[in-house]
Amino acid sequence: MSFDSLGLSAEILRALSEKGYDKPTPVQSQAIPFVLQGRDIMASAQTGTGKTAAFTLPILQLLTQNPAAKGRRPVRALILTPTRELAAQIGENVVEYSAHLSIRSLVVFGGVSINPQMMKLRGGVDVLVATPGRLLDLAQQRAVDLSAVEILVLDEADRMLDMGFIHDIRRVMKLLPAKKQSLLFSATFSDEIKVLANTLLSNPAAVSVARDNVTADQIEQRVHLVDKKRKHELLSYMIGKHDWRQVLVFTKTKHGANKLAEMLNKDGITSAAIHGNKSQGARTRALADFKASQIRVLVATDIAARGLDIDLLPHVVNYELPLIAEDYVHRIGRTGRAAATGEALSLVCVDELGLLRDIERLLKKPIQRIAVAGYEPDPTIKAEPLQTGRGSRSNGPSRGGPSRGGPSSGNGGGSRDSGNSSREGGARDGRPPQRRRDGESASQPGRGGAPRRSAGGSSAYAGSGARDGRGKK
Repeated sequence: MSFDSLGLSAEILRALSEKGYDKPTPVQSQAIPFVLQGRDIMASAQTGTGKTAAFTLPILQLLTQNPAAKGRRPVRALILTPTRELAAQIGENVVEYSAHLSIRSLVVFGGVSINPQMMKLRGGVDVLVATPGRLLDLAQQRAVDLSAVEILVLDEADRMLDMGFIHDIRRVMKLLPAKKQSLLFSATFSDEIKVLANTLLSNPAAVSVARDNVTADQIEQRVHLVDKKRKHELLSYMIGKHDWRQVLVFTKTKHGANKLAEMLNKDGITSAAIHGNKSQGARTRALADFKASQIRVLVATDIAARGLDIDLLPHVVNYELPLIAEDYVHRIGRTGRAAATGEALSLVCVDELGLLRDIERLLKKPIQRIAVAGYEPDPTIKAEPLQTGRGSRSNGPSRGGPSRGGPSSGNGGGSRDSGNSSREGGARDGRPPQRRRDGESASQPGRGGAPRRSAGGSSAYAGSGARDGRGKK
């Protein structure tokens, strides 16, 4: 099947061709016809399956074939996302796919000044991509009118509910017309998601392409058993020895991410950390520099597990294993996307053997063990319980996996990625969801030289009018 057979306009097909896309992914081939028919959709699709194009392409088609009356442009399509990074990426996709259309789009989220967003809304916007908190802020200031919305998209609905956005979503629903087309995309379908779907969707078409907690065959997964205190040394050695040029590394805590990035920079490996305490400008620069290969390592907390979209990412490293086995799948899913191959390496100390068993039980297969001479674990070191915030987690045989608690002890220490006092910017990395406001850096080793500063400036998100720093609301 090709995009030509899906009923998309010549202008959209031209934009896809310019991006090098000729064949739709399974979620696109299933969802696009339903959306063009005006059907509501309940789609099970994980990040990396091409789901963004599955709803943006038909939305653009519908808006252009049924143009609004001349005059001021009302918001006709609203796309809600849980994090600013995801909102920005969707916004970029909308701009790319509508390159040859007369469509105006805008991305709004917190952590940046609200005034430029209000100015752009006054000029008229067809497609609005938003995080719930900032959208409600704009509505409260009467800067946005949602009464003409024809199509609503809830992307990563499970993530939004995990982050405590259910009340915000319900408040947004009250601002929308009763008659509209609604598209719900979620990686998983909990009972809470099903309740939301029942209240939001009308006779929805079911689309399912997600590999439910199954990792892609093209991802080579490996585990290196190593002492906790030698993880940084081993990681630095492997990056240098194998000349890895683009590595996404996951830690459990913000403090741990900062500390690891600092140590790698001292090793001459240009690195940056990205997490909830970083300003929006710092996060934007770090991600842009990483994508442009101006920095070599991006150290992230789980805020990045579902939000970052990096083409052809070759390496993902679990510097610390996640407390929840399913989060391992989301983390390593950043690599091995589309037809590309990728490598996922986990550095596992004796404290984490129980977590490793949870992951292998979920995958229904063992993960290959590798060893680097000189970095074998010391057999005399005993496991210490992982601190989960609800008491210690035993590292003996587990039953059903760890509880969703607070930070575990180990490399980096410190608090979990709780973000600022904001609603958006990422979940609290394993902690129970709390209401938050919109709130949420960058470095090949020079051979023998000190790490250099990134030359990349801040790239404003599509239509956000964002400036470096947090700005005022």
